[in-house]
Amino acid sequence: MPLFTKKKKPSENSKKRLEYQLCLSKEAGADDILDISSCELSEVPSSAFSICKVLQKKVFILCGNELRSLVPKGCTITALTTIKVLDLHENKLTSLPDDIGQLTSLQVLNAENNQIKALPETVGDLRNLQTLNVKGNCLSELPLSVGCMSSLRTLDLSENSIRKLPKELASVRTLESLTLDASVMNYPPASVCTAGTEEVQRYLCSELGLEYCPPSQYLLPVLENDDGAQSMDCLDGEHVAWQSKFMDYEKRKEQKQLEKLNFEKVLEEKQREQAQLLLLNNSRKEGMLLSVKLEQERVEKGVCEQQRVQEAERQKLLQRVQKAEASIAARISNLLLDNKRQAKSAEILQALEEDRIRMEHLTAITQEESSSLRKRDVAVAMQTMLSESYSIRLLQEASDTRRQNMVSEACKSKETLDKKFEQVLTLQQLDKSKAISQILQEEEMQKAAFEALQLQKDSVHGYIRNQIKLIEAELLQLTKLEVKRRSLDAENLQEALAEQRTALTDMLQQLLKQKDQREMELKEILLELELKSDSTQQNYWMIQYQRLLDAKPLSLRMQEAGVDKELVSLLSKLSAQHYLPLIAHHRITAESLCHMTTKDLSKLGINEVGVQKSLLRWAREQTGSPKMLEAQEAGPSFPSAPQLTPPLTPNTPLTPTAPSPMNGSSTSECVVCMELESQVVFLPCGHVCCCQVCSEALHSCPLCRADISQRVRLYHG
Repeated sequence: MPLFTKKKKPSENSKKRLEYQLCLSKEAGADDILDISSCELSEVPSSAFSICKVLQKKVFILCGNELRSLVPKGCTITALTTIKVLDLHENKLTSLPDDIGQLTSLQVLNAENNQIKALPETVGDLRNLQTLNVKGNCLSELPLSVGCMSSLRTLDLSENSIRKLPKELASVRTLESLTLDASVMNYPPASVCTAGTEEVQRYLCSELGLEYCPPSQYLLPVLENDDGAQSMDCLDGEHVAWQSKFMDYEKRKEQKQLEKLNFEKVLEEKQREQAQLLLLNNSRKEGMLLSVKLEQERVEKGVCEQQRVQEAERQKLLQRVQKAEASIAARISNLLLDNKRQAKSAEILQALEEDRIRMEHLTAITQEESSSLRKRDVAVAMQTMLSESYSIRLLQEASDTRRQNMVSEACKSKETLDKKFEQVLTLQQLDKSKAISQILQEEEMQKAAFEALQLQKDSVHGYIRNQIKLIEAELLQLTKLEVKRRSLDAENLQEALAEQRTALTDMLQQLLKQKDQREMELKEILLELELKSDSTQQNYWMIQYQRLLDAKPLSLRMQEAGVDKELVSLLSKLSAQHYLPLIAHHRITAESLCHMTTKDLSKLGINEVGVQKSLLRWAREQTGSPKMLEAQEAGPSFPSAPQLTPPLTPNTPLTPTAPSPMNGSSTSECVVCMELESQVVFLPCGHVCCCQVCSEALHSCPLCRADISQRVRLYHG
């Protein structure tokens, strides 16, 4: 057997019957009867109680339903004080209300075929009750207060578990009909119960020591008729009146049934018309949805086409840049080859010069020896001198021919190298002629300017700096939120912020390493360029600097000069100078930015979310747009749940995931001195809670007490 049974919903016919009966009872000229029987009700509608109270109904019929309680929630039984007949048979009631004794006008109570286990004690307060029918229930005894029912005439207790009657029942002198399961009774005995009502009453009176009086001596008023007059006839007259009254009720019931059928026909016609209108409305709605869908598909196709065109232009631009880089690399390799060839030619010339000096030294020594030998022995010396001079002449001729060959080869290679070098020098002279008059003469200043410009133009370095700034801003906002949340004891959000802060801290450490590595690579490239350009050391930095400055077309530089200076300074603070040509080309001003959104900026090529928000915020501040005031009055927004940050790559810009600042500012005060702004990020915990001065003396984070392994100062501006 299931623990929970599904509640059965009433059928449509039952609902229609209930609505019809409730409407019928409210009509002018309606009788005093409210009949909501056979409506499959699980509880009495509160509107029925209101109708009985307001219209002072006298007959309330609830038979043939599935009621488990008589009084619904929010209502009291005092609303039925005018009821004289209450019919509850064929339901699932397990008990009657404890305050049923407040129905002082009740004369007939029919609770046949229910599941009532006990009658309340207050049933004795029903002094006007004449008929009580509790046949077919689960009663095991009667309350003692039943003896107080001074008007009770008919009592039906059959088909129950009652084995004993209370002695107080003898006090009911008006009881004329008592129905029992006589064969199973214990008190009074079964022999007495089978003899009839009079014998049972005599037995109970003898038990109490009272004198038995027949009920015919007690005259009681019967139910009211249609005119409201009361009759004082005997029991036979009462049954005749009731029979005529119910015949009239059946006639009225048939008439109401016909009216109900007519009403249902009219209702069905109206429902049919309503269904047709609903179908027509649905067809119109589907047509509108189809048109909106087609329009949306057309817009999406246009957007995709625009994105495809922009992607093609970007690929072309990348190819041009790659070709330019390849040409520059080829020139540098040619210069390196020329330098190597010049070094080889210099080595060959030096070797020839050393051979010449050695030969001259040898010739001087031989002359001295010949003069000394000539003095000693002229004859022998002459012969020796002739032989030696002949040999020396041969050696000299061989050396001269060899030297001439080497000199000619060196001259030829030198001429070819000089030609190539002159060609390179002419190309350099063309580039140098435009820049010599405008560049500083000092070599160190030119070198520093080139290095700064190289760092500023380097896309990877600028990207890393931008990401570091975004992560530091997020860490600062997370720290402020954590400080505020500690005062509110929000443990769940604290754990979420801690997880997000650790992820951002790891990312910040990784970006710092990438930044340092990129700066080292740039420095190595500069040192390598210095070593490779010894021959053109004097003019090299001026040429490179002028090439970087002259890389932009004149028209674009003129357009950039017309851009608002405050907008240019904002782009430099955001490390987004590479967007300046786009802004200058489209002639974007503060007024035009006020009417743009992030999607419009993305279409122009400005894809970084942080740069988009900063530009829109600056434009609203400049023009005093009301959207800015609405954003300030909207208040802070907190994240519902932290999300894991995806892996960082140079092609995917980082977007802040931390909530916006509480007061609209991106700074917070130092938790140590409470005067300066927080300027240092503590690693590995990632808290931004101290200024530069206070952080130098700390060895552990003042918020989480974690050891400090590294301090990173925030980028401002």
